[in-house]
Amino acid sequence: MLLIRPPAPADPSPPPAGIALRAPTPEDIEPLGRTYFASYPPGVACATEPEAIEDIRRTYAGEYGVLDLAASRVAIDQTDSRSDTTNAVPDHRGFLAVDLQPIVGAALVVERGPWDDAPDCPFLIEVFTHPTHRRQGLAQALLTTCLTPDAPLALRVQDNNTPAIALYQRLGFRPS
Repeated sequence: MLLIRPPAPADPSPPPAGIALRAPTPEDIEPLGRTYFASYPPGVACATEPEAIEDIRRTYAGEYGVLDLAASRVAIDQTDSRSDTTNAVPDHRGFLAVDLQPIVGAALVVERGPWDDAPDCPFLIEVFTHPTHRRQGLAQALLTTCLTPDAPLALRVQDNNTPAIALYQRLGFRPS
């Protein structure tokens, strides 16, 4: 189902306690991919975590439209500082970098959806939250930071995803 929200002011929703929202960076690709994979049952978005990371890499490369980093948001859990190397990944110099404050959700917006039937406006290609952070208002907080009073925003949602459709309708999205 294709939904679109016309340009209109939006009341921002604050993120849950301990969560900070910020624009994504290229350094977020691997942690975003891990969270993306964890946010769906295996095979729904991707079959494996490496596939999910590669899908996020393709998102940054523009395969689903030009990623608008200024309009997109990631959610960081500021209460989960990790001191082990569970999520350690080599950086460009070969040093291990640890996700000290893990990404627990994201809303990724492209300048225009790459599909033939996509409206000519910004398009929300992904919104996801880690299962441990659901039902806390995080998706709504992510979405309201993507809304602007001067541009519509479109998205696709499965017809049977009733909770997501209800959230989108509360935020002013309507069938296109």
